[in-house]
Amino acid sequence: MTTATLHKAANAGKSAAWYVMVLFVSVLTVVPFLWTLTTSFKSPGAILQDPLHVLPLHFTWSNYSDVFSTVPFGRDILNSLIIAVVGVLTNCSFGALAGYAFARLKFFLKGPTFAIFLATMMIPNIVTMVPTFIILHAFPLVGGNNIFGHGGRGFIDSLWGVVLPGAVGAFAIFMMRQFFGMLPSVLADAARVDGASEFRIFRSVYLPLVWPALAVLAIITFQAYWNSFLWPLIVLNSPNKQTVQLGLATFKYTYSTNYGPLMAGTILATIPVILIFILAQKRIIEGVAFTGITS
Repeated sequence: MTTATLHKAANAGKSAAWYVMVLFVSVLTVVPFLWTLTTSFKSPGAILQDPLHVLPLHFTWSNYSDVFSTVPFGRDILNSLIIAVVGVLTNCSFGALAGYAFARLKFFLKGPTFAIFLATMMIPNIVTMVPTFIILHAFPLVGGNNIFGHGGRGFIDSLWGVVLPGAVGAFAIFMMRQFFGMLPSVLADAARVDGASEFRIFRSVYLPLVWPALAVLAIITFQAYWNSFLWPLIVLNSPNKQTVQLGLATFKYTYSTNYGPLMAGTILATIPVILIFILAQKRIIEGVAFTGITS
């Protein structure tokens, strides 16, 4: 066999191994979702009798109706949508502003300040939960509190109490700073020559160029707020303010789990994230291509 033939055989072997690995990972990823989907159409008896059987013998829609009759699932979805949408708006807006400032502006202690922001990404969220709860509870002039933060509950048991701690994150600032830093500075110089203000340069010159990055950040933020469970569980007390993840938890009791409605609710809770990803996947690809071209 010639060297070229051996080289082609080696490449074919690598390609086959790659496709086998990708297929294996795909199966591990898709099969649990398919099991959840098919289980949502099974009766309670069929679920307990043969839980590993993928296809249900008899389809039933009762699990989906039980989701809305057992808990106010529609209101839970609305609460989660409000939290996620407001969180996306604040995180993308403030993250873009701060990222532009760290990438394009010169100010005192710029380097140390950015280093502090990066250091906060290394702190586990569980460590900051108690201080954050105390700050939200003692927030002045909110939730019945006086100017000293006493007498009321602040942002506790409020949807704002879920949104504000993540209104602008260090990851958003870091991500947008990297994208703004990759853009050419001659664009800003030309705008300054024309008399544009710094905010006008940010809004009209640079911001339209980083829409792919904002789309990726929006998807990440939406998914984080939508799937959040522990923090809403701590902050929210009223049943009419619970999120979709807290609503799903009500199907798990002390000694048993109502798997049918739980799986149906999980499918319903997954649909918004899937739809957003499908609609924004073009922006994600553009963001990856943009990064590869400018780096």
